[in-house]
Amino acid sequence: MCGIVGILGNHEVGPVILDALKRLEYRGYDSAGIATVNGGALDRRRATGKLAALSDLLVENPIRGKAGIGHTRWATHGAPSTVNAHPHVSGPVAVVHNGIIENFRSLRKELEADGYRFSTETDTETVAHLVAREIARGATPEDAVARSLKRLDGAFALLFLFEGHDDLLIAARRGSPLAIGHGQGEMFVGSDALALAPMTRELTYLEEGDWAVIRRTGATIHDAGGAVVDRQVIHVAGVNAFADKGSHKHFMAKEIHEQPTVMAYALSHYTVTDANGVKPAPLALDFRDYDRVVIVACGTAYLAGMVAKYWFEQIARMPVEIDVASEFRYREPPVSPRTLAVFVSQSGETADTLAALRYMKGKAARIVGIVNVSESSIARESDLVLPIHAGVEIGVASTKAFTCQLTVLAVLAVMAARQTGQIDAAREGALMSALETVPGAMADLLATESRLGAICWELSKAQDVLFLGRGAMYPLALEGALKLKEISYIHAEGYASGELKHGPIALIDETVPVIVMAPTDPLFDKTVSNMHEVMARGGRILLLSDETGLAHAGQDVWERIRLPRVDPFVAPILYAVPAQLLAYHTAVTKGTDVDQPRNLAKSVTVE
Repeated sequence: MCGIVGILGNHEVGPVILDALKRLEYRGYDSAGIATVNGGALDRRRATGKLAALSDLLVENPIRGKAGIGHTRWATHGAPSTVNAHPHVSGPVAVVHNGIIENFRSLRKELEADGYRFSTETDTETVAHLVAREIARGATPEDAVARSLKRLDGAFALLFLFEGHDDLLIAARRGSPLAIGHGQGEMFVGSDALALAPMTRELTYLEEGDWAVIRRTGATIHDAGGAVVDRQVIHVAGVNAFADKGSHKHFMAKEIHEQPTVMAYALSHYTVTDANGVKPAPLALDFRDYDRVVIVACGTAYLAGMVAKYWFEQIARMPVEIDVASEFRYREPPVSPRTLAVFVSQSGETADTLAALRYMKGKAARIVGIVNVSESSIARESDLVLPIHAGVEIGVASTKAFTCQLTVLAVLAVMAARQTGQIDAAREGALMSALETVPGAMADLLATESRLGAICWELSKAQDVLFLGRGAMYPLALEGALKLKEISYIHAEGYASGELKHGPIALIDETVPVIVMAPTDPLFDKTVSNMHEVMARGGRILLLSDETGLAHAGQDVWERIRLPRVDPFVAPILYAVPAQLLAYHTAVTKGTDVDQPRNLAKSVTVE
């Protein structure tokens, strides 16, 4: 979502803040701005659109000062516009904000009755006026923020800058992440480690309800009750190394091609080899302690959980519930005290997933977080953290994080099956060996990427596309449709192949490509039958299968993509790659913004 940066520096901070905001572009945004304190006075520049517009503005009208805050905005309240862009200013206060102030309307009425005038449609301007009113009543900036925070309902990360104070920032966190960076006679604040990577590797993550008074000499952190507390300073290494495109045109392309490497790296952390072969590495997790698994996630991570449901139930014979995080806690589901709760999130900051985790605290027997950011809120609040080791993922459409999530979940399913006696050592070894073949199969598949050009040219002309799959390939059909929607803006839907006759077949004609994901597995013949039902009605089939499957499917399909033959257990991981490539090349053909598709954000930190 929105990106926040703050610097108390020894040099002009405008260019440094702008550079840090560029590192937050992947989060998604529609406007940006910077405010500084220069000679004691607040100054501000804002622009809509890409950061290039703000950069041009700063060339035409430079901003000076050695203390400042910056922001990239993803609109929630109020349309994208210069007026609604952050930072917002009220008298001596400038503020940037990520999140939603739920009671801003009642606060706004109160402030208007007190003579304050609003120039924006945002909830954030309310915060600026609240703090400004406290200062006008004689409060110090610290006391003004402390009093105002008590009036706010909702989730937020806030960063304040004050007129007449060039050695002061005040940061507050409730729900949305915020980190303080430590330098030599300098201090920094950022939404995540990537924003601060060139400036510092020493970070303190604010905990829920914390607020901090920051000066160049350090930070004083208060908890939600106002007490001064110590928070750990951690060293974050290697963040900066991954944040470039290399030889690729887009981050998404780079991240697709990194999958053989990062999956192998993830496997190396979750497997061991002994005289009997490869098996899951020991974890502080015994599935005999649980009678069911609940998996909660959003978006692509939710679809990884759907695949895991098939694995756990088929291999480990363990009942699994999978739920969309934004609905889970509002259903108020009953929770068995022997429930293992698993929360999956690339960023580890997904607001709905984090809220669902907090709902399960004290109800589930154990909470496991599967995340890509080990210092994230979900990681810190889980009983057991399982990093997916995908490295920094910049593209908004998740690729390598998805396959690494699947990798970790697959290892857990095998572990559960072995611990509960559903499989023997030989079967365990066979399944784990199958997992170890996938990185090589991915590399082989990526080497044939050039064949997709003509297919994606045709897909780019479509207004609607259907994806079909059976069994564990059904979630992959959903994922393929999601990827195509996200970055090419073509309407796409994924269906379980057997559901075709229950409605979607009415959409079939010669203008609707139907992408069928059908590895040679026990469900292959049934999937082919559904495929022929489509062709009988003039539908164009793009078949994704291995050599055996393509041979058995016949010659009447429109197009075909051959994949390496793998064990059906790991086919969902491999088949994610052509789904990603089809979406990527179709979007490139259409000329859309692949890495930052419209209206989307990488890390969804508001409900």
